[in-house]
Amino acid sequence: MEYWEKEIETMPRNGLRFLQLARLNTTLEAAVRSSYYGGLAKRDRSFRTRVGEVAELQDFPFTTKQDLRDHFPYGFLSLPTKEIIRLHSSSGTTGNPTVIYHNRHDIASWANLMARSLFCAGVRDTDVFQNIVGYGLFTGGLGFQYGIERLGALSIPAGAGNSLRQIKLMRDYGTTAIHAIPSYLGRLLEVFREEGLDPRTDTSLRMLVIGAEPHTEEQRQRIQEMYGVKAFNSFGLSEMNGPGVAFECEFQQGLHIWEDAYVVEIIDPATLEPVPDGEYGELVMTTLDREANPLIRYRTRDITRIIPGECPCGRTHRRIDRITGRSDDMFIIKGCNIFPMQIEGVLLRVPEVGDDYRITIDTVAGQDDMIVEVEVKKEWFRGDLQFLDALQKRITRLIRDEVLVSPVVRLVEPGSIPKAEGKAVRVFDKRIR
Repeated sequence: MEYWEKEIETMPRNGLRFLQLARLNTTLEAAVRSSYYGGLAKRDRSFRTRVGEVAELQDFPFTTKQDLRDHFPYGFLSLPTKEIIRLHSSSGTTGNPTVIYHNRHDIASWANLMARSLFCAGVRDTDVFQNIVGYGLFTGGLGFQYGIERLGALSIPAGAGNSLRQIKLMRDYGTTAIHAIPSYLGRLLEVFREEGLDPRTDTSLRMLVIGAEPHTEEQRQRIQEMYGVKAFNSFGLSEMNGPGVAFECEFQQGLHIWEDAYVVEIIDPATLEPVPDGEYGELVMTTLDREANPLIRYRTRDITRIIPGECPCGRTHRRIDRITGRSDDMFIIKGCNIFPMQIEGVLLRVPEVGDDYRITIDTVAGQDDMIVEVEVKKEWFRGDLQFLDALQKRITRLIRDEVLVSPVVRLVEPGSIPKAEGKAVRVFDKRIR
């Protein structure tokens, strides 16, 4: 088995805990230099600058996305601005964006985590790696770019969109590895087919890396079948740098979360109490190797679990399961709690279903309805009304059995659902409040 940093990746658990404790105390000392955590430490005795065990973090208050927004732009900055070399932020279309700052150490640490992650999944310095995501304030582009370069692979910073150009780049330069969001890969395949090409035979692809938006195992399996190669899950969020927080190894049995850089907790989002390994809850994270903008017990809102046991790859860093959704994207309709990933899981088990869907929740005749628009594959979307009626009823029944609410299912032509730039937008809540 090959490793990027064998000493770190296979470190015994007791050694890893000792390293975490040392880095945590350094992080706490840095955090109170920010106006936010400095003020918090004065008001709240539970926030202190030194602990004897990592487990004592559970006594500390949480940090939320709203805290970041309320103290925009520099409230969480722990260093003078002259030492800062980059920032990334959310769009901020509905208020202040969330901003994360980096100094030179932070950028170098992030690049190394990304290189480690890519190597863990099987990328090597002999690969031609095409990065098909947006650059700029979005962390996915530059995060992967620095990691690819740190690893030593040939990078193609293609950016998002322009599918014809993406295919030309793949074929011209012999791209062997790609990073893209899952929803885009379905649209890209449509363009391959329109051009009379098959990525399984007309490219040199040997692996895919997917992430940036929650997706089901069914969607991953479909992507692997479409492209004829393995697709490795990645996980990150801008508040924790961006990509490179956790990554699958070649065994695809969960994502190794790099515990030399993060302390991981899983809590019940309702009670805020920790849950045992193996149980799903909300991911809470603390940075351990970031100087400019440390975050303590940040509530990610992502739902996952710690996978019990050891990975066959020999890495000792614990694994998290794929993100099944967010604690704040759950919607309630007719008394039932529903996550969009539940509906996606149903749809992608139906062979006739295409690559996109949309959920609209609306108030009709005084009651809430869940309308699910589903693209049907071109070969099945034909004039056979009896077949389409049977398919619509089958999908309705399957969704009802999964979420206990009867949806209004509408079958639509492939490509007819509007595509969003970047991450796919799946749910539109138009209910009267």
